[in-house]
Amino acid sequence: MLANQVLTGNILVVDDSADNRFLVQTTLECGGYEVAVAENGKIALEKIDQFPPDLILLDVMMPEMDGYEVTRRIRQNVDISYIPILLITADERSSVVKGLDIGADDFIRKPVDVDELLARVRSLLRLKHSIDERDRMVRQQEDFVMRLTHDLRTPLVAADRMLGLFHQEALGALSEDMSEAVDSMVKSNSNLLQMVNTLLEVYRHDAGSKTLTFVPCNLREIVGEVIHELSPLATERGLTLIAEIDQSETEKSGNQPITATVMGDRMELRRVLTNLVGNAIKFTDTGWVKVRLVEPLAINPATSSNPTIPSVMLEVSDSGTGIALEEQQTLFKRFRQGNHKRSGSGLGLYLSRRIIESHRGNIQLQSESGKGSAFTIYLPAIAE
Repeated sequence: MLANQVLTGNILVVDDSADNRFLVQTTLECGGYEVAVAENGKIALEKIDQFPPDLILLDVMMPEMDGYEVTRRIRQNVDISYIPILLITADERSSVVKGLDIGADDFIRKPVDVDELLARVRSLLRLKHSIDERDRMVRQQEDFVMRLTHDLRTPLVAADRMLGLFHQEALGALSEDMSEAVDSMVKSNSNLLQMVNTLLEVYRHDAGSKTLTFVPCNLREIVGEVIHELSPLATERGLTLIAEIDQSETEKSGNQPITATVMGDRMELRRVLTNLVGNAIKFTDTGWVKVRLVEPLAINPATSSNPTIPSVMLEVSDSGTGIALEEQQTLFKRFRQGNHKRSGSGLGLYLSRRIIESHRGNIQLQSESGKGSAFTIYLPAIAE
């Protein structure tokens, strides 16, 4: 449908030549487009920040800042939504490959042929409108899911509280059969509420509406809380839940230690650890689940963008059946479930990765079928 439409749009023409600007501006305005002009790259970037256009026509050869540099800065600015860029050049030696590699969408040479110019403008505006429409639909979908999950929480929370009253026999004594039925309902409702909460958190992160509160967080305390909370579940499944804290080298030598303290959102970090330990318990039939905290260590450059910052390592391992190599490739992606019969919605690990990355950390998986799994988190440490 878009291919048959004459799409209007706001176009920014950037050229250091007044004659060229006037020629291109007149041509485009005659074609029904709204046109703004800029005589150099600096002014162009300022206008783009203030009023992002639908398309940029950019001269390559300009003093101080050429078209390649302007293109590079536009593409590196994450706050600017996608804008197609058409580079215009009179130099036959200009590198088309260079322009496309740094983010331009198309090239046209001077002297500009009017029909060719208008055809390329129409083509790039169709591309822009298609991408904008796709993004609009994605935002609508995410907004719908967020509203739906938020609305679903209300009756689930109410049901959870009512079932809790039944379970406590606050509304009267229950027969043995009724007690078993209520127990089953409590577990099912709790699982459903957890899935809805996880889905809501995922879409909050993806939509950029999740607000994190960063404060100093002692991971020793968080590990202790999660172990205490999940120990009954491990005992119920006949598993040993182990907490192992490795002291830092400075602590072992008697010097002032740099403890396992990180800047982070305490609730979100606790959510990640609870999810990893809960998964390990869920997918381990016999043996043990271990939470190991190492504080701090010289971080491997491969695990962090800044290897000079000490890192706290948090590892959750188990003696379960392990994860096949082909499953590991997609395990941290959204809605990617494992092949285990007890696999859930496929959101927990995706959410965990998003949370750890928002803390400038890294999460890794090491696993082999039949030999258990180990999820390792690296977070930047801070000195106490």
